[in-house]
Amino acid sequence: MALHLARRLLQSVLILLGVTLVTFFLLYVLPADPVRQIAGRSATAETVESIRRQLGLDQPFWVQYGRYLWGLLHLDLGRSYLQRAEVAELIAARLPATLLLMAAGIACEVAIGLAMGIWAALRRGTAVDTGLMLASFAGVSAPQFVVGLMLLYVFGVWLRWLPIGGYGTAAHLILPALTLGLLGAGWYARMMRSSMVEVLRQDFVRTARAKGLTRARVILRHALPNAILPVIAMIGIDIGIFMGGIVVVESVFGWPGIGQLAWQAIQRVDIPIIMGVTLVSAVGIVLGNLLADIVAPLIDPRIRLR
Repeated sequence: MALHLARRLLQSVLILLGVTLVTFFLLYVLPADPVRQIAGRSATAETVESIRRQLGLDQPFWVQYGRYLWGLLHLDLGRSYLQRAEVAELIAARLPATLLLMAAGIACEVAIGLAMGIWAALRRGTAVDTGLMLASFAGVSAPQFVVGLMLLYVFGVWLRWLPIGGYGTAAHLILPALTLGLLGAGWYARMMRSSMVEVLRQDFVRTARAKGLTRARVILRHALPNAILPVIAMIGIDIGIFMGGIVVVESVFGWPGIGQLAWQAIQRVDIPIIMGVTLVSAVGIVLGNLLADIVAPLIDPRIRLR
């Protein structure tokens, strides 16, 4: 176990190093010039070059990248070009909102997706199965802003049950979390159905039925722990995806998370913030997968970490 964790941690460090290298290179070759965003359109050439030198953007790629890595070794994510604040502080201020929305969104999509997938697997080949899979396909295909705006109109404007935006109470969390849940539940439903159908065909399930166990016990005690393993791995990936990929949902509902911070930084070519959010999202994905590796043996004792 300890050796496996040490090996995974080493792999994680290499992955994060690769993420920083690729992201930094893409931003380096980006046609947009962050110095122009800082100096403004009316700035003279001398002013532009002066700012470029102050920021060190006139230096070669490897010099800039090395300076960035040196800062990371000291837990320094840099300073925002436009907001004149430390990137770590800006992300830390937004991170609690994103983590809250991420947890609620994952909880919604897992609950909805697992229920749909299990029900479809138990009704395989029937109209219920077909209808649920069509609904899951529609869910994964629907644009985030369309689903968000529809929920806003129905529950916020028409019925007036929930606030149409903002942050701070449980009522503000329901619609954005439900939006993420409906969009992500389709993936879990399809994966859970496929996994459950395969497990229900196994010999140990038939043996459990032959022993006279109830249908609910066979499903919950024997089939579900084996069928849910692929879903656990998917949850680990979703942790990182949610941290950096819910820009649209945060914008629609006015949710002050790091996704919205990243979108604002992209529009302004604020490279330190873009790098910081990308790195935090990558760390989330790595930690999520590592957590999935640790939890899987607890659910299925046959899995051994080596």
